[in-house]
Amino acid sequence: MKIDSTTAAVVTGGASGLGRASAEALAAAGVKVAVFDLNEEQGEEVARAIGGLFCKVDIMDEDSVIAGFARARAAHGQERVLVHCAMANRKGKTVGRNRETGELTRFSTEDYAFAAQGILVSTYRVASLSALGMAGAEPLEDGERGTIVLTSSAAAQDAQVGQVAYGSLKAGVSGMVLPMARDLMDLGIRVNAIQPGIFNTPLLARNSQKVLDGLNASVPFPKRMGRPEEFASLVMELVRNSYFNAQSIRLDGAIRMAPR
Repeated sequence: MKIDSTTAAVVTGGASGLGRASAEALAAAGVKVAVFDLNEEQGEEVARAIGGLFCKVDIMDEDSVIAGFARARAAHGQERVLVHCAMANRKGKTVGRNRETGELTRFSTEDYAFAAQGILVSTYRVASLSALGMAGAEPLEDGERGTIVLTSSAAAQDAQVGQVAYGSLKAGVSGMVLPMARDLMDLGIRVNAIQPGIFNTPLLARNSQKVLDGLNASVPFPKRMGRPEEFASLVMELVRNSYFNAQSIRLDGAIRMAPR
């Protein structure tokens, strides 16, 4: 796909981390970028910095997502690129023991359902609503109308203790890619996903230096956490290269997660 000032993109979770890096990379290539996020202060800051548009969007609310797309399309036209990085999650062991009382506890169905909404259902919501808009656009080269990049995780294949929700639901995101790409093939819309390993995002940076050093050492090579701009670089290639379709690609420095 050609990437220039005639192209519009939507990046969810664009106020920080992997989403921010993706929004910055797209904007640097001339793309008109709409940043979807709940964090107004950071979202507005990113939008100003890249000459884009901020839309306050809650990915777990259908009306909020629909309104966000409407605002972005009114400003920039139909997006041809969707990069979905936003998520909401809860974590816990299927069954474990309370450290203070020793009592057996269970990761509740309600907590799992919340994570399912925040990871898997929201991914389908955002991707399908974007695809609906793309489907009505005029075709570009090769008959392409748009491209969707989802965010899965290396945990989709080797989730750790306490990641029963995150691991299984990110596996669901990876599993969504092929059938969705097949659903959309006659409309000229591509679907791919990235499975990032350990990336140095603001959320992870809150840990102690000892924890960060351990995370860096756990990566085979290069022996460091991934950089958000490396995630964004792969996003750009998946957008540019129209022969990439129905792929879920690990980006992880060869790490394979230990149980803990």
